[in-house]
Order: sequence, then structure tokens, then C-alpha cells
Amino acid sequence: MLPLACRALGLAALVALAGCAADTTAEVAGTVTLDGKPLETGAVQFSPVDGQSPTAGAVIKDGSFASRVPVGEMKVTFTAPKVVGKKKLYNTPTSPEAPVTEELLPDRYNTKSQLKTQVKPGRNPVVFELTSGK
Repeated sequence: MLPLACRALGLAALVALAGCAADTTAEVAGTVTLDGKPLETGAVQFSPVDGQSPTAGAVIKDGSFASRVPVGEMKVTFTAPKVVGKKKLYNTPTSPEAPVTEELLPDRYNTKSQLKTQVKPGRNPVVFELTSGK
């Protein structure tokens, strides 16, 4: 068995090496507007174009979001709920109601998004100016 001093030195070396590992994520923070106004609520998702890293995402509140995102080229998609009605949870006269929602944003920002951003090490401020028109 190694002396205690050697084991402590070995553990310190492992901790130091772990601290030297490259961080593969970076901070992405920014704003999202729709037709020039902050997007009230929604979500943004970052998916790697090469499929080699995890996805990341964040909640959008009052037009702002922040997330740790893998470094590299990312496809960007957005979703934003729009309340279009209410429905009863149960078939009773006193049933509570739940909101019925639809997607507020056009497909070109979610299911058919072609938006991309390059995430680099460090801080990545971004601005996404979305429009509801075609």
C-alpha cells in the first residue's frame, strides 16, 4: 500500500487533471422578439447540426433566455403556446377547466426551422427577431 502522502499527491493530481478538461459548453443568452415585441413565453432548443453533442434548451420569459449549450453549430427551434380556448377536465357541470393551446409561431421557427447559430467557447449573446408573417 502506498504511503498516505503519495496517495494524497495522486488524488491531487487527478483533481488537477479534471480541472484542466475542456469545457464543451458555453453560455448562450439572448432575446427573442416576435414582430418587434418581446416573446412573452415559450422555449428555445439548440440541437447539434452534426448530431455529435447533446441538445440544450431554455424557457423564454418576457423575451429573454439563458442556457449552457454545447460548443459547435446548432440548429435553433422555438415554440410558443397561444391560448385559444378552454375545455373541461371532466364531464361534470362543476369540472375545472384547462386551457387549450396552439402553436403561436409559424412552422419555419419550429418543425421546419432552418435557423442556425455557431456557439463558441465563452459568452454568446444572441438576438432572434421572429416575424409572424410568411
